[in-house]
Amino acid sequence: MKALIFEEFGGPEVLQYKEVSDPIMKENELLIRMKAIGLNFADIYRRKGNYHLAGQPPYILGYEGAGVVEQVGKDVTTLKVGDRIAFADVPFANAELVTVPIDKVIPLPIDISFETAASVLLQGLTAHYLTKDSYKITANDTILVHAAAGGVGQNLIQIGKLLGAKVIGLTSSVEKSKAASTAGADFVFLYSEDWIEQIKDVTNGLGVDVVYESIGSTLLESFEATKEGGTVVFYGMSGGNPAPIDPRMLMDTSKTLTGGDLWNVLTSFEERKIRSTQLFEWIKDGKIKVNEPTTYSLQDGAQAHALLESRISVGKILLIP
Repeated sequence: MKALIFEEFGGPEVLQYKEVSDPIMKENELLIRMKAIGLNFADIYRRKGNYHLAGQPPYILGYEGAGVVEQVGKDVTTLKVGDRIAFADVPFANAELVTVPIDKVIPLPIDISFETAASVLLQGLTAHYLTKDSYKITANDTILVHAAAGGVGQNLIQIGKLLGAKVIGLTSSVEKSKAASTAGADFVFLYSEDWIEQIKDVTNGLGVDVVYESIGSTLLESFEATKEGGTVVFYGMSGGNPAPIDPRMLMDTSKTLTGGDLWNVLTSFEERKIRSTQLFEWIKDGKIKVNEPTTYSLQDGAQAHALLESRISVGKILLIP
């Protein structure tokens, strides 16, 4: 099979499109012929060597995608050849063929396309648990979404509005602010502005109920924008490591710092099924809109990585085998 691989850490230029051995399927796995693969910042972190990678090079990136069952392991009885499936946390997805354990399969409804699944699953399920588990949004909450034009950001905006919240978004450019506004944000401010003061102005000086913090380097500012008794949910650090938090500040202001990681939530097939079913229903009902993704051929993966890393892209980037 063909795959997008790399043998040393570095920039997009280390990525190569090469012939590699087909994956070896275990008895509790399915062999999937990939139709669409989601590109995420985690792929960049791993390519640079910032995230742990098991094994030895050549490495294959990718954790999210959708495709068709090509072969079924002996112990798999619930799916058959030709079934449409997707996944959000299976490694080595940047390839024509991927082996997927049965407990990590997400069945794909006929009215959800491969491209939609690969565009929304990782980021949509992340937004789902952030708004249902890390901090359960209720009507009349005011929420602040960092990187509001990104995939998780736009999903957080839409789910926040669906649950009755007022949503404030933060973006790095006017162009990205338009994407956040289109997703439904009530206010969108730029990082280059005095966004803490702007947030105070639109919340009558109180601050927001919850901040969804994915930048990392802005963690202290997020607490400044949070009201007394409010919460900051830390789930990413695309802008660099966060500064240490003084627990005395948390005590004095009754604020809460909590973390979130999707892999601590997707712990079973049932969890995947329940959460993805709700996400797919929202999409089919038009309550969540999935923007048209930017697509690249898998062999042009280096160009896709360069675009994502430039931070000028809006919405999801897909690799198509």
